[in-house]
Amino acid sequence: MDNKKLKSENTKLVIAISSRALFNLDQSHKIFKEKGIEAYAKHQQENEHVILEPGVGFTLVKKLLKLNSKKTPIDVILLSRNSADTGLRIFNSIEHYDLNISRAAFTRGESTHPFVGAFEADLFLSSNYNDVQKALQSGYAAASIVESKSNNSHPSQLRIAFDGDAVIFSDESERIFQEKGLEAFHENEILSEKIELKAGPFKSFLVSLQKIQSTFPEEDNPIRTALVTARSAPSHRRVIHTMRKWGIRIDESFFLGGLEKGVFLRQFAADIFFDDQQQHCESASQYVPTGHVPSGIKNS
Repeated sequence: MDNKKLKSENTKLVIAISSRALFNLDQSHKIFKEKGIEAYAKHQQENEHVILEPGVGFTLVKKLLKLNSKKTPIDVILLSRNSADTGLRIFNSIEHYDLNISRAAFTRGESTHPFVGAFEADLFLSSNYNDVQKALQSGYAAASIVESKSNNSHPSQLRIAFDGDAVIFSDESERIFQEKGLEAFHENEILSEKIELKAGPFKSFLVSLQKIQSTFPEEDNPIRTALVTARSAPSHRRVIHTMRKWGIRIDESFFLGGLEKGVFLRQFAADIFFDDQQQHCESASQYVPTGHVPSGIKNS
């Protein structure tokens, strides 16, 4: 059953994010891995008032919260495997950066993915790969944060970039490419040019994001989106027809035909980029914050 269908009809955009995706908790996590939960808890308590550095998802969250209003309601939920006690440092850091985050779930080591649905989240960002996989299996847009080497984001505009197959769209075409090769892939896309692609895990998030985007004037919009795909002509036509049928507008589209995506993402200045293939994520993370979407045939 697709649990995503249980989301109530509202226009609020809800983002669920883990503490390690929001802040840099590498040092704390290393203590947990090497010395155990008691040493970790002691470290967090002793450093309660030491402010954490921003993590991979921080800029995305900060820009989204700036857009929160009665007209464009946006809610960010903290989902953490900490306990409320060890999570106090995280909330102190949230207050320090003046982030309007008031809702949270602290699970003390248990999986956080069941609460993605409870909070009716449109997107879940986490550093825990298993939690992300389970959220995707339940029908939610979710991505595992990749350690990024750079944050080359736009100074004011929120910019989000998406891969196509297995992210916005299903992996139906990607499966043909992986199983039968490039020639069979292009042949199928030409024959299916007017047949819309099935929805991927991020279609619903893109739709929700565009509802927020559509409330602002086009010439001075605070949100900008991009499709960055390895597809090239003639397979681009099916993508364009699909987006038209869905009524979704993407501001910028890059059909790269296998070129490295990172340099184009750097020029676009993405606050985050979502891709299903680990190798593309590792390349992109050299330039922009990146989320790996472990769905589709490449992650089977």
